[in-house]
Amino acid sequence: MPNPTVAASAPKAFLEFAVSRGANRAALLERSHLCLDDLKNPESRIPLAAYIALMKAGVELCNEPALALLYGEAIKLQDISFVGLLGEIAENAESGRALMNRYARLAFDPDDGTTANMVEIIPENGDVWFKFTSDVYRDNPLLTESGVARAVCGVRAMLSSMPDLAHIPYPKAIRFTHEEPSYRAEYDRIFEVPLFFGSHMNALLVDKALLTISLPPPNPYLSQVLTAHAEGLLKSLESSKTTRGKVEELLTTMLHTGAASIDVIARQLGVSRQTLFRRLKAEGVTFEEVLDELRHTLALRYLRDQKRSVKETAYLIGFSDAAAFSHAFKRWTGQSPSTIREHKV
Repeated sequence: MPNPTVAASAPKAFLEFAVSRGANRAALLERSHLCLDDLKNPESRIPLAAYIALMKAGVELCNEPALALLYGEAIKLQDISFVGLLGEIAENAESGRALMNRYARLAFDPDDGTTANMVEIIPENGDVWFKFTSDVYRDNPLLTESGVARAVCGVRAMLSSMPDLAHIPYPKAIRFTHEEPSYRAEYDRIFEVPLFFGSHMNALLVDKALLTISLPPPNPYLSQVLTAHAEGLLKSLESSKTTRGKVEELLTTMLHTGAASIDVIARQLGVSRQTLFRRLKAEGVTFEEVLDELRHTLALRYLRDQKRSVKETAYLIGFSDAAAFSHAFKRWTGQSPSTIREHKV
């Protein structure tokens, strides 16, 4: 079953945008079942359903039906996602599309089999349509309008900075699968091109000349650094889709409760204990090994990187007392928790 997610940077940016427009922060978080801790790490994954709930709450609390559209217009992709920086290393439009197809799911992962070709080129009368292939866009107009507004405004800003390209219109027209909204005037103000609602696809009509124009050559060092980081994030995203990754994600949120068990995790995943055991075994681990290694990893992070106390760390990773935690920590590292906390290793 698909489990679409977004990077936490997107809902965090929308939260701040909605607050700036008059929405109550606590009410937004409550309605979307999010908390500020969920949004601390910009690369952590948030269920798309929670992001959509946040958008809907923002629309209501701001009394602004066009809020998602205005958010897309106001906030640049590079300001909310690492993916936005990848435009700096594209050599031409086709190269940029290839980069988006590979790395766009770092910002938004539809998890529906379209990730290999999230943007499809469809020729038509000498021009081309850039089609957003995932049905998630069809099902979520708020996501679509914010994403399209951000894409259009971002590319226009880039083209306007290049004298040789500034004259080329972008886009020439836009198609939306959702019906025309009550705030159509905002669409016309932002896009200033023919708009078609209730269409069979979400797509931008692009002048074919843009596909052949070369962009300024990217800095080789910047290209290497950005690509390496993107590949690392992509590997992390893929690992989160393994059974082990899913178990670790659930465990991280409940370790502090002391109730993390294979039975609880199996229920969260909607499978039997035996099925979860078999799936983990197929990946070469047991539940107990996953739990133990995750506690080890988190303990080092809390003590060494965040300088949390031994007692607090013990609580956060699910130990009933500091003594039991210290015993486990010495087994993992050969040192006491207090030694690691005071000295980086």
